[in-house]
Formats: sequence, C-alpha cells, structure tokens
Amino acid sequence: MGRHANRPVEQENSTVARIAGVNIPTNKRVEIALTYIHGIGPAKAKEITTKLGIEPQRRVQDLSDQEVLQIREAIDAGYTVEGDLRRQVAMNIKRLMDLACYRGLRHRKGLPVRGQRTHTNARTRKGKAKPIAGKKK
Repeated sequence: MGRHANRPVEQENSTVARIAGVNIPTNKRVEIALTYIHGIGPAKAKEITTKLGIEPQRRVQDLSDQEVLQIREAIDAGYTVEGDLRRQVAMNIKRLMDLACYRGLRHRKGLPVRGQRTHTNARTRKGKAKPIAGKKK
C-alpha cells in the first residue's frame, strides 16, 4: 500500500475543459480562462464569448459540455493558436534570419530587434553581463 492508502481518492472534476490542447482553469471566469491559450488575449476572449452568447462572468466549471464544445469549435475555426501559432512565429523569425536583413541579423546575434539602445540596458536579450578585463574607467 502507498503512503496515502487511507485517504479518499479525490475525484477529478469531470468538467475540466481542454481547449486547443490546454487545460484551462475551471474556477476562473470564462474570459480570463481563455487567455491561458497562447494566441488568445483579453480582446479575442471577449469576442469569442459574445459571439457564442456566453455571459463573461460565468465560471468555466459552470459551462456545459456543449458550451465547451462550441468554444473549442469556434477557436479551431477562426483563430491560429498554440502550436500552429508558435510554429508560424518561429518560421517568420527564421525567414528574417535567412534573408540576412537587419532584423534577422539582430535575432541571430541575440540583440534587441526593435531599435532599443544597447550601450546600457538590453540585459534581457544580451544575458548576464560579462566582465571585460581592463575595462575600468
């Protein structure tokens, strides 16, 4: 017997909504929960709920299986999300790098792409500062 043998087995909520390959949280409002899907932000989530006639203040756990299916079909039909979107973005960046245009070169070197200064700052793109010997002044 395992460590927790005398504990009652917790029942998984049968209404765990899995949309576009993502388990969306059941205790959150529908609009908020949909934003957990890559490629759906607050505006698109609101658009989906109004199009399907689902009240935004309802919780995911209160949705029927039919409503979850409607949401899933609406997302599949009208939006590029998750794996497809990530692949599309990666292909766009790869295309820029292959073209060897300015933005592609910045991606290749791991520097900021959108014109930010690099003399100071830019640590997110450049990584941890590397000390240079004899650079004190």
